[in-house]
Amino acid sequence: MDKVSEIFGSMVFNDSVMLERLPESTYKILKTAIKEGKGIDSSIADTVASAMKDWAIEKGATHYTHWFQPLTGITAEKHDSFISPTDDGHIIMEFSGKELIKGEPDASSFPSGGLRATFEARGYTAWDPSSYAFIKDDTLCIPTAFCSYSGEALDQKTPLLRSMDAINKQALRIVKLFGMNDVKRVNTTVGPEQEYFLVDKAAYDKRPDLIYCGRTLIGAMPPKGQEMDDHYFGVLKPRIAAFMRELDTELWKLGVLAKTEHNEVAPAQHELAPIYTTTNIAADHNQLTMEIMKKTALRHGLVCLLHEKPFDGVNGSGKHNNWSLSTDTGVNFLSPGKHPGDNQLFLLTLAAVIKAVDEHQDLLRISVATAGNDHRLGANEAPPAIISMFLGDDLAELLYYVENGMHHDGAKKIKMKLGADIIPLFGKDNTDRNRTSPFAFTGNKFEFRMLGSASSISDTNVMLNTMVADVFSEFADRLEKADDFDNELHSIIKDTISKHKRIIFNGDGYSDEWKAEAKKRGLLNLESTVDALPLLKTEKNIAMFEKHGVLSRAEINSRVDIVLENYSKILHIEALTLIEMMNREVIPAISEYTNRLCTGLINKRSLGIKFDDLADTEIIARLSAAGTEIYKLTGDLKMTVMSAEKIPDMLERATKYHDEVLRLMNDIRKYSDSAEAVVSKDCWPYPNYGELLFSI
Repeated sequence: MDKVSEIFGSMVFNDSVMLERLPESTYKILKTAIKEGKGIDSSIADTVASAMKDWAIEKGATHYTHWFQPLTGITAEKHDSFISPTDDGHIIMEFSGKELIKGEPDASSFPSGGLRATFEARGYTAWDPSSYAFIKDDTLCIPTAFCSYSGEALDQKTPLLRSMDAINKQALRIVKLFGMNDVKRVNTTVGPEQEYFLVDKAAYDKRPDLIYCGRTLIGAMPPKGQEMDDHYFGVLKPRIAAFMRELDTELWKLGVLAKTEHNEVAPAQHELAPIYTTTNIAADHNQLTMEIMKKTALRHGLVCLLHEKPFDGVNGSGKHNNWSLSTDTGVNFLSPGKHPGDNQLFLLTLAAVIKAVDEHQDLLRISVATAGNDHRLGANEAPPAIISMFLGDDLAELLYYVENGMHHDGAKKIKMKLGADIIPLFGKDNTDRNRTSPFAFTGNKFEFRMLGSASSISDTNVMLNTMVADVFSEFADRLEKADDFDNELHSIIKDTISKHKRIIFNGDGYSDEWKAEAKKRGLLNLESTVDALPLLKTEKNIAMFEKHGVLSRAEINSRVDIVLENYSKILHIEALTLIEMMNREVIPAISEYTNRLCTGLINKRSLGIKFDDLADTEIIARLSAAGTEIYKLTGDLKMTVMSAEKIPDMLERATKYHDEVLRLMNDIRKYSDSAEAVVSKDCWPYPNYGELLFSI
């Protein structure tokens, strides 16, 4: 393999390429605009487009596309070639600034939540200069925003960029108050850890539920699951290691900062973690990572499963969103420093995040609300649906001192000594890790652990950026008017901790005691998507998003309808898939095996052999009962789905799918899995969990 330093970013129109290919004046204008988040004059677009086209063609590209992220959960592309005809019947390769800045796809077939009628088809893709263009599959991909003809956001990127502008604006007010007049931009940074499963493609191809739904709708647990904890950080199997090495190479070419890979807790589960980068770029890179994972897996005879809960009985997959806030001069707002009690910017930021998370628990829960993630939240591998914050003992002690007007000398750095002289001493972290906490402080950032593995990170970071910006705005208003800055600063921090400390919980988020305690504290417990999503449309939330120009009332209403409709569609597909699997394969398999047992029993009896037929008769009775129940429940499921589809109201329809369709599907699964446990392997129609989880 080529040196990493040589291949990294080799397919990206990045800073070094721009420095080499653009005129110095154009380069400086572009870099300043990107650094400070300012608009770019269209007069330089032709120069940038020409250089971008020449570079792409040299790399083998023949087409370009405006690469965007509609509200489908995946990316979208429309490819145009660079060719332009000449009068003599030949072609030249052209790409103009106009084509770089604006594209015009058909917006009618993308989700709009009622913002646009089907006949109102026009939409626009608009170049995002803050995210570098790249080459993928011989196509120049230009990251873009996507909006309707009337300007409403129809994508994930536009609200994210708006939220980054919002927190930048308010954070700049804060840093100016601290005398940091050299700061031009404040950016949020994110490092999304991506969990996923890999299964053998031959087994995958025999499972309709995996093909259509991304998860198994039935499947009895094998004798071994994850109880031995021997897969976590275990030695990589050769096929997995080969996949990971190729994945690294492909991601590095695209400038994705793939850093850490390992086996996760569940068998066949793995994780990739990148280095942190600016939130907008991190979101683009995560979308690319999921796409490249799937493509690379196929080249190794594998299938990458990104569903949050592809297998019942073992851990599902999340995407830990590590969020922080830094100035363009390198100051991290969430770095405590050696003496956090004296670090007023850190304390003010910590107070702002505590207040934001407490006041907007609903928004964080909404940001991870999907049909797939509902299966995972609250299980033993994921945080509960109740939002809380983990700060660790040191910070909890610090906040106690601050709240009670006492001086804190700072946490003492403890050295760890393991008892063997050969092992060097090393510093103990100022916080433990709490895997049950949805929102945990981890040194100089917050780790939000509720995000589902298949989702874009954009929604979560739109919520985080906006709600923290809103609190910064409130704090800045007070501090800018204060006669005594230090006194007002101390008052803000102290009052905020006192009013919002209910959101801080350092214990076991899985325990029943915490559920009772959270209820006593008045914290929300939004167990499902249909419980959480309607709260996005509250006047409090609409007012905040409109105040900061992140989402309009119409955009918020449309997104609620889109997510609810998508939720119903997912369960609709899953229900139809389960009905087909039961009618075509499982019920006949149970019948066939039952008939085989009956025939065997009759033959034994006909021979006059004395034997105890209790086992035969009990299995026959059990299978007959299971088959009968599956047949009845499958019929009920079909009728319930038909009834749900007739409901015009999105929330009412989604609620019926959640309350009735999902319940029937779970009941069918219970009987199917019970039958699978006793039916002969040669009769069962699908690869079992053992083959799926342990065959690689």
